[in-house]
Amino acid sequence: MPSVRDVTFELLRRLDLTVVVGNPGSTEETFLKNFPADFTYVLALQESSVVGIADGLSQGLGKPVVVNVHTGAGMGNAMGCILTAYLNKTPLIITAGQQTRDMLLGEPFLTNIDETLLPKPWVKWSYEPKRPQDVPGAFMRAYAMAVQQPTGPVFLSLPLDDWDKDMDARDVWRTVSTRHAPDPARIEDFAARIRASANPVLVYGADLSRSQAWDAGIALAEALGAPVWLGPFTERVPFPGNHPLYAGVLPPAVGPLGQALAGHDLVIVVGAPVFRYYPWVAGETLPAGTKLLQIIDDPYEAAKSVCGDSLVADSLLALEALLPKVGTRPARGAAKKPGRPAAAAAPVPDDAPLPLTPAQIFAVLSELSPADCIVVNESPSNMRELAATPLGVVTRPDSSYVMASGGLGWGMPAAVGLALAEARTGRNRPVVAVIGDGSFQYSLQSIWTGVQHKAHVVFVVLRNEEYGILKAFARLEETPGVPGLDLPGLDITSLGKGYGAVATKAANPAQIRAAFAAALAFPGVSVIEIAAAQNVSDLIPQ
Repeated sequence: MPSVRDVTFELLRRLDLTVVVGNPGSTEETFLKNFPADFTYVLALQESSVVGIADGLSQGLGKPVVVNVHTGAGMGNAMGCILTAYLNKTPLIITAGQQTRDMLLGEPFLTNIDETLLPKPWVKWSYEPKRPQDVPGAFMRAYAMAVQQPTGPVFLSLPLDDWDKDMDARDVWRTVSTRHAPDPARIEDFAARIRASANPVLVYGADLSRSQAWDAGIALAEALGAPVWLGPFTERVPFPGNHPLYAGVLPPAVGPLGQALAGHDLVIVVGAPVFRYYPWVAGETLPAGTKLLQIIDDPYEAAKSVCGDSLVADSLLALEALLPKVGTRPARGAAKKPGRPAAAAAPVPDDAPLPLTPAQIFAVLSELSPADCIVVNESPSNMRELAATPLGVVTRPDSSYVMASGGLGWGMPAAVGLALAEARTGRNRPVVAVIGDGSFQYSLQSIWTGVQHKAHVVFVVLRNEEYGILKAFARLEETPGVPGLDLPGLDITSLGKGYGAVATKAANPAQIRAAFAAALAFPGVSVIEIAAAQNVSDLIPQ
């Protein structure tokens, strides 16, 4: 008679879930015993990195990934990146061991107390099977929950003594749909309102990337001749930054965002919240007389929108339904807006004063960056500078990633996961992760996992010895004298070498070019530490 483990692993094979990213503990070893040869175990050294690597891997593969962490203690370590995975809408099946069922009443050491409550509200579903024989069915339900829109992480608490129990060879495998088609009547209404608009504007978000709607998004913009903004804090860029209709990224504050949309009578938001605001700057949500339509795959996001009328649907299916009905109009082109990327970065002279500014560093890197590289950004104070140089201008789908949560510690492990996905799919695009020296400290142990799996990742670390983004907030919030915003004494290169990466320092343009060229040619993990001028820019461009 098969065991719970036998039936569960056979189900995982049928679901094509043969990669487990984890950090094992005593309550997980019974699950991992005699780990099957046709499965891959990716070890990370801390649970936050476990989830971050799985997040990047899942996004790169376009399918769920199984995560395995250690009971309640491991879940505590993992929660920051679980929150990010939820807001990224990444379909992870997160598992944690639980103590032996016979001891649970007395809550022995390492019991995951209130196990289904711990990960909420940052998982779509949280469950502990009531009996061992329910474990395979719980995995099937977890998979079904994770892949249905809005996609996202789910959690299973699994008692350690369940795996060797006997059970019937029950087939619990089934399929579920993964896209929501739009309401035809609502599509007709939206199309009529778009046709009647005198000067529409588009705001795109990451749902277009997740639904593979890159081409459809371009087609709608060109049919309407409408400028395209990205919503604030868009985690995956769904529209080419070199397109004539690209207008930039909307400012993440009420007043400035409303002002950016001035002159448009209709705002069409596709695949984005309405809106991600931070910080508070007073003003009108929309210009007077302007209306808003939203297409989003998440009923919760539709319900909490601060204005406008919503349609819950998959972005690609909605655009495919809209396009034949909206007609075409003469292209007007996008007005030049703050944040609009430059066509090319200005050359940086070899004798430029040191330390270089972030914009100069990105310009030098842009000279060598491959057209097909993937860029991960976790240098919050320099995002606008990166977006204004060719390295940061997105021209291809699925080539730019940031976290949707604002929580540091996701970028480095996600970059490793994305590189693992590139290797598994055979695309083999290099991953360039731009990381601040503060961000680097959160999940640097993920370097080790990348080294062990020969992931092609280049970590470009800007060492400005400060939390630049927090100094920008201090300026905006008029809070001088805040302690803890300086970061002297960090040795990024030694930290990278300690985990096995090829690590080097660079300061002038020639050194940066040499280090970046070597890193792109090396099929493994590289860390380039670059001294950068301190950059306390305005949070909201003037």
